[in-house]
Amino acid sequence: MHRTPRLLLAFLLGTGVVTVHPAIRLMASSAEGHGNPGQAGQATVKPVSAKAPDIPFRDYEFQAEQDLLELANHARQQAGVAPLTLDTGLSEAARVHAVAMLEARQLSHQFAGEAGLPQRLALTTKLQLDQAGENVALDYDAEHGHEHLMLSPPHRANLLNPAFNVVGLGVVRSGDRLYIVQDFGHALPSYSISEVKDRITTTLNQTRHSAGQPDLTRRDLANADDAACSMAQADKLGTAPVQKLAKQFTVLSFTSLQPEALPNGASHAITSRNVRSFSVGSCYARTKTYPTGAYWIVLALD
Repeated sequence: MHRTPRLLLAFLLGTGVVTVHPAIRLMASSAEGHGNPGQAGQATVKPVSAKAPDIPFRDYEFQAEQDLLELANHARQQAGVAPLTLDTGLSEAARVHAVAMLEARQLSHQFAGEAGLPQRLALTTKLQLDQAGENVALDYDAEHGHEHLMLSPPHRANLLNPAFNVVGLGVVRSGDRLYIVQDFGHALPSYSISEVKDRITTTLNQTRHSAGQPDLTRRDLANADDAACSMAQADKLGTAPVQKLAKQFTVLSFTSLQPEALPNGASHAITSRNVRSFSVGSCYARTKTYPTGAYWIVLALD
């Protein structure tokens, strides 16, 4: 479509990309002794509360948001990348941040007193995200904004990132220009606790098959889920209920975003010839360490 060129009086862009998933953490313990927690790093976050901005609903540029979504997905189609799905929760976060930029009259990914991107997104969406990214811009309209974002390598990388599958869009007007926020994410499948246990069971027995060992019998311990939830509540591994289990069993406790993947270092205990049965305890929770949620898992080997 032909457009008459316009003089761009002011044009600013900002980009941010963050991986919000933690490395799997593992703690092994048994009746014979207690292992040390894994040394994988974990995010340090500051809990910052947020509320919807005090701005009239009519002042959001909903058509511009829709146009940006269509333009982004058209560009992704041309690049052979799957389209983004609009998430209302992510859009709420994007709008809150767009208003913050409007009030500050500047572009930023984080203002003083504002939570970081993973925490902002966790406040408004139920999605479990392991990656997130953000574009911010100031431009005349959606079409010009998209055009300039695509001309900027880091912003283009966010828009065409094949890992991202969801997006939230926030646009507010300031005179003849728009403050634009695009919040991208990679949303993971959501599993029930029963599905988590089934996936762990499948991976565990596949690991044993690879080591030439027979399947283990799965037994359900009544207190295994409670032990897993005690870790979620404390936001740490190796809580007292887990240590109590370790007096009877060899216990692996860890966190995961993908329950079909067991942590590094677990295979030695799992493939032991002395193990005959196992039990899985699981609990899903959002915590300070894992703002968009993680599965807390206790694996008891007998």
